[in-house]
Amino acid sequence: MTTSQLYDIYLRHPSVVTDTRQLKEGDLFFALKGPNFNGNKFALRALESGAAYAVIDESPEGDFDAAASLTGRLILVPDVLRALQDLALHHRKQFNIPFIAITGSNGKTTTKELVHAVLSSTYLTYTTKGNLNNHIGIPLTILSVRPDAEFAVIEMGANHQKEIEGYCRYTLPTHGIITNIGKAHLEGFGGPEGVKKGKGELYDWLRDNGGTAFVLIDSTDLRQMSRGIAHVVTYGTTSDADYAGKVSKGEDADTLLNVEIVQGAVPGIIHTQLVGDYNLPNILVAVTVGKHFGVPDPKIYKAIEQYTPSNSRSQLLHNNGNHIILDAYNANPSSMRAAIENFARVPGDFDKKVLILGAMAELGPESIHEHQAIVSLISQYPWRDVALVGGDFQKIDHGYRRFADSKEAGHWLSSAGFQDTYMLIKGSRSSRMELVLG
Repeated sequence: MTTSQLYDIYLRHPSVVTDTRQLKEGDLFFALKGPNFNGNKFALRALESGAAYAVIDESPEGDFDAAASLTGRLILVPDVLRALQDLALHHRKQFNIPFIAITGSNGKTTTKELVHAVLSSTYLTYTTKGNLNNHIGIPLTILSVRPDAEFAVIEMGANHQKEIEGYCRYTLPTHGIITNIGKAHLEGFGGPEGVKKGKGELYDWLRDNGGTAFVLIDSTDLRQMSRGIAHVVTYGTTSDADYAGKVSKGEDADTLLNVEIVQGAVPGIIHTQLVGDYNLPNILVAVTVGKHFGVPDPKIYKAIEQYTPSNSRSQLLHNNGNHIILDAYNANPSSMRAAIENFARVPGDFDKKVLILGAMAELGPESIHEHQAIVSLISQYPWRDVALVGGDFQKIDHGYRRFADSKEAGHWLSSAGFQDTYMLIKGSRSSRMELVLG
């Protein structure tokens, strides 16, 4: 079956799923497979559960010939994943609207959510759900874009070189954002220079295809990497930026981030529901994208102020009189350092500040060194208490509390009796640091 023929079926059944547990009547099921699963085994079950068609690349469990003759709803292709990505590309080519791709070492999802919030205030905008930002999630996101779309915002995650390049081939981004270049996925990228090269593949695509890049002018790396791109719009904290802003220290700035816009938009203060000065560039690029596409200033301000973080990303929680910064969705040396330094700047005595940090993952040979560097940073401040959890925090010498996992740390926290205390809880996804709170 050709991609065009498959697309005709998709147009009649435009809801695509890869998990039978999420299946609805009339869905188009793609039987993906990987090292630990084989969707082909569930193809017949998907049809029995109401799928309109099942796309497979090998015989499903049961009698394939009989099932095919009875249903006529099994579509055999050479490779299901490739068929899914080719279908996404075919669908993408039907649109003549901005497709904004977002990648970076930190802040991708928050930036994506903020940009989506701003654009959605004025335009019909589709975006990545949650963090479906890989080789499966991105084509699914593209296929979720309906004909009425005016914008699409696509998040791209990556942990090795050539990954972003591959995503661009079927996303065909017209605009792009690299949030930052940091020490994330060092193992897969082959070190810091590999991170720059891998994330820079988005800029390479924009440069080769006449696209537009929204560039953080404060970053020397991003300024240099974006050279040669036909259209560059800058944002940052300096007067050289097209759109500029700074952290505003107001009465409630001890917890939530307030941003003062000083250039490129109507001057004023945006009162966000985000924690951490490190979110300043994420706010500024959302303002920049909104202004670039003609969203009125009041709508930009309102959309950002109404955005509430979720999924353990820069969340401010209150429990038993304690103020808890839960930033436990992910962590790497760059984001961990930024979170700790921001927490240190939060007004208040250090004898009321507690750190509970989980280990960082995917750092390869640099892991021990990077964990030791975080311990050295921690030691510069007189915290009330520090708990280090799991992973390579267990393999280095330090004088702080150490726990094997988040559950063990949670038992300690529940019995510690902290009150009127500020806490920072952060760690890589594998550490599951949100479980510390029970």
